[in-house]
Amino acid sequence: MTNCTHAVSVVIPVYQGAQTLPHLFAELDTLIEANTSPNGNIWRVREVVCVYDHGYDQTPQVLRELAEARPWLKLVWLSRNFGQHPATLAGISASGGDWVVTIDEDGQQDPRDIGILLDTALEEHATLVYARPLNNPPHGFLRNLTSRTAKKIVNVLMGSKNSTNYNSFRLILGEVARSASAYAGSGVYLDVALGWVAKVTTAGIHLREEGSNRQSGYSYRNLIAHFWRMVMSSGTGFLRIVSFLGAFTAFVGILLAIIVFINKLVNPDVQIGWSSTIIVILSTSGLIMLSLGVIAEYVGVAVNMAMGRPLYLVTSDPHNGPLGRGKQDNGDEESSNTSIHPSSDIQ
Repeated sequence: MTNCTHAVSVVIPVYQGAQTLPHLFAELDTLIEANTSPNGNIWRVREVVCVYDHGYDQTPQVLRELAEARPWLKLVWLSRNFGQHPATLAGISASGGDWVVTIDEDGQQDPRDIGILLDTALEEHATLVYARPLNNPPHGFLRNLTSRTAKKIVNVLMGSKNSTNYNSFRLILGEVARSASAYAGSGVYLDVALGWVAKVTTAGIHLREEGSNRQSGYSYRNLIAHFWRMVMSSGTGFLRIVSFLGAFTAFVGILLAIIVFINKLVNPDVQIGWSSTIIVILSTSGLIMLSLGVIAEYVGVAVNMAMGRPLYLVTSDPHNGPLGRGKQDNGDEESSNTSIHPSSDIQ
């Protein structure tokens, strides 16, 4: 290989990939050798880092079987389920390529499109390229609509347009990706953290249908929590809105006081009703509680980071440790060369 070949590390957060991973790796097998992008750039997959995020199917065994025949496959085992973004950051920390590509386990994203992302990065001198689906994601109308709406809300809070580009299929310059994984704290939304340091652009690709009929790992409750973490990571924009609401309420209160005062002067016999008082009390107290709730959320994020709550925790393969004893034959020895063991990966 020559120095002009771009070495790519592929990071895959894994939750329930028993059915989809074998097909995905059959595609990745063809990308280990040198490939040529549509614009003539030479690239190859240097390594694949799979991060197991404690799903509920036979994924661990499938990962071990895949790793046995692939020395370029690294397995990262987390101590529990931390979520897609922390798992992705754990994989980025274990990568070593010139570029880092993050891709889902479900087979919707074609790894051969990495060449398209690379071409765009080199053309626009961008350090972060998001895949921009040219067809609608196969999630249903309601989920797609709420996703677009949530991203537009975050755009307003952040004062930028980057959030509408967020996608789990991304190409990141290696040193930028690993630096971001080092400073990202607990509760930080991955794409917001990348947006702080990267020059962002997009490249058009076509999504495929999922490789199985499995249920999505995201319930609507999970998606709401996902959105809220994105809001909390977007900076102080939400607090500014709270300040604006407070100022607006104060202005309305002064205006109503002036109206009541003038009305009393014009009609001295008018009786001031209790209904208007109740309305004012309920509306202002509601805004006060909303403001306190938003402030409490920001304080909670700060407290979690101050207490040292880790973003994730990397362990060794549980199958080879005390948790795996009694589940394997005494003569069965598995190689652990492809597993990432505990080190300084705690964020």
